[in-house]
Amino acid sequence: MPKNTFAGIPKKYANKKNAEIYLTSIPYDGTSTWGKGANKGFEAFMEAAENMELYDIETNSEVYKRGVYLVPAIGEDKSPKAVFKAVYQRTKALLNENKFLTFFGGEHSVSIGVIKAFYEKYPRLTVLQIDAHTDLRPEYEGTPYNHACAVYDASQHTNLIQVGIRSMDVEELPYLKKHQCYFAEDIHAKKKWMKQAISQMTDDVYITLDLDAFDSSIMPSTGTPEPGGMDWYSVTRFLKKVFKHKNVVGFDIVELAPNPENRAPDFLAAKLYYKMLSYKYAFENENPK
Repeated sequence: MPKNTFAGIPKKYANKKNAEIYLTSIPYDGTSTWGKGANKGFEAFMEAAENMELYDIETNSEVYKRGVYLVPAIGEDKSPKAVFKAVYQRTKALLNENKFLTFFGGEHSVSIGVIKAFYEKYPRLTVLQIDAHTDLRPEYEGTPYNHACAVYDASQHTNLIQVGIRSMDVEELPYLKKHQCYFAEDIHAKKKWMKQAISQMTDDVYITLDLDAFDSSIMPSTGTPEPGGMDWYSVTRFLKKVFKHKNVVGFDIVELAPNPENRAPDFLAAKLYYKMLSYKYAFENENPK
């Protein structure tokens, strides 16, 4: 079983008072429509993180020394609406603590409340969605708080940029901003898409990253794995540029549905989370505030 600190770091780096980074688990999997198990993602992520080297070669840093505090999990699961309210209210409260907020799902519907709290604080917010699916339905299966609706509200209230998309329903087309949607097929063919996407962002950026953005050959442990996805280096190169040129105000990672017979995807999720933190603090003096 995982220890009670992220990656097993010493408790002095996991202290709430001193930690610069907050990590909140939202283990909800109530609206997923095919593969289940995202409610178990955080435990698998934490176990993998304990077996991860904490020196990041690329940034020549040990970002855990900034401090990572594990916020008590948001355990609400009565209904999609109740989850939304609980996540929104908790995020609003956490935003008052002046920490760098990170979240780990659960399925993608958990991001709706998080993003709402962020765009209320940051009125010119860009939401960068890295995902296989557009998730732009206004409502699905009787609720606007379904995983298929994960960024519809963001599309109405923020500058939404979508990357890695390769699956959508025709009813989502009216809400799609094609000039700010980077389909996976186009990403593989174009060389300058990263520069273009970053040029469309405002200064403040929130990242919501669904792990099914990665190709299913390296990330099969999701509820709806899609072929034709992104690879590790295309994702991390893009993220590095975003963190370098923009003020990333927070992020979430969602949709890890672990398979005990294949732990590599769990490790990818842990490494990705740590890499994103490493980028955040490597460039903290270079981007706009």
